[in-house]
Amino acid sequence: MEEIKCPKCGTVFKVDESGFAAILKQIRDKEFEKELKNREELLRTEAEQSKTIAKMEFEKDLQKRISEKENEIIRIKAESERKNAELKAKIESFENEKKLAVAAKELEINDLKNEIKNGKNLAEAERLNALQAKEQEISDLKGTLELVKKEHALSERVMQEKHKAQLEMKDEEIARIKDFKAKRSTKMIGEDLEQFCWNEFNKVRAAAYRNATFEKDNEAVREDGEAKGTKGDFIFRESSDDGTEFISVMFEMKNESDTTATKHKNEDFLDTLDKNRRKKNCEYAVLVSMLEQDNDFYNDGIVESYRYPKMYIIRPQFFLPLISLLRNAALDSQSYRRQLAEVKNQNIDITNFENDLNQFKTAFSRNYELASNKFKAAVEEIDKTITHLQKIKDNLLGSENNLRLANNKAEELTVRKLTKNNPTMAAKFKETSDNG
Repeated sequence: MEEIKCPKCGTVFKVDESGFAAILKQIRDKEFEKELKNREELLRTEAEQSKTIAKMEFEKDLQKRISEKENEIIRIKAESERKNAELKAKIESFENEKKLAVAAKELEINDLKNEIKNGKNLAEAERLNALQAKEQEISDLKGTLELVKKEHALSERVMQEKHKAQLEMKDEEIARIKDFKAKRSTKMIGEDLEQFCWNEFNKVRAAAYRNATFEKDNEAVREDGEAKGTKGDFIFRESSDDGTEFISVMFEMKNESDTTATKHKNEDFLDTLDKNRRKKNCEYAVLVSMLEQDNDFYNDGIVESYRYPKMYIIRPQFFLPLISLLRNAALDSQSYRRQLAEVKNQNIDITNFENDLNQFKTAFSRNYELASNKFKAAVEEIDKTITHLQKIKDNLLGSENNLRLANNKAEELTVRKLTKNNPTMAAKFKETSDNG
């Protein structure tokens, strides 16, 4: 029997081996682990739901903007077609008017020619002058008509080029909006990715992360076999009001220009990032990446690595949301961490007792094994002796049976049986009987 002191109420009580086992069972109850896993699964589900909602909202907004641009293009095209139709109608009307005017002048010229031939009204010279004037007027009208046609063709070509340029601009705008799905952030144009993340965090540091640090990782740590040490870009750590750290994240930022000749992949940096996380004792690792901009696997939201534990790959616009998700999950599990710490502190008081008990169990088990072996050997010897005595018993019982048979035979022996086949002995017995 050992004495155990309760760290909360101070009560001292004695427990035997079965009682101690019951205490250990309460401390290490699987239901606690199951509940912890359920909470983690619930947090993961909530994070997935938040990610899905954010993705749906972004996709909805993106689709709305694309629809607005497409409607604007349709409107511009319709306006262009309407203006072209109006211009063509005006040109056709003008051409019809010119044709009517030319036809009227030609009719007038024919009348004048007929009058000249018939010698009516005016002198031949005047008629010829008038005819030449009319022909000149017709020539002028034809020149004007050709000029109008050229001006219309030029205006139509200029308008078509203008509309083409507007359509190209709208196509570029749509392409830029669609490309926004891959890059997702216009704030980073011309801005360094690390500086962007630094600025984004500092915007909310005072309001949301008063007990947190987000600093550059300036210390390179080298492991055995490495030629030189490695380090990450930033480390995020946050502690509770009592100074207990409940979350730590190693960040690595990777950016790449569109004109870079050699394109890298996100997978190229995950192994080093995982090593740096372990070197700096960080719970999570996050790669903030602009690599593989056309890969929808990384463009659709927060990606969890399937090769390395507690590692995520994100685009820069998910930088603050991911910190918030991980922090909230850590806050929810902080009570469990505190309970585990209390259990750990309680276990300190009974660690020596548990070690002594284990040593006693080991020694008792060894002594029991030795005694059991000797007991088995003695039982085997007894079994052998019993087997030997059983054989002697069987032999004695066999001898007794033979003696009984012999006795029976002796009791059944008579003179008649003895002399039955022996005439000489029969004569002797008869003689003895007669003399008597």
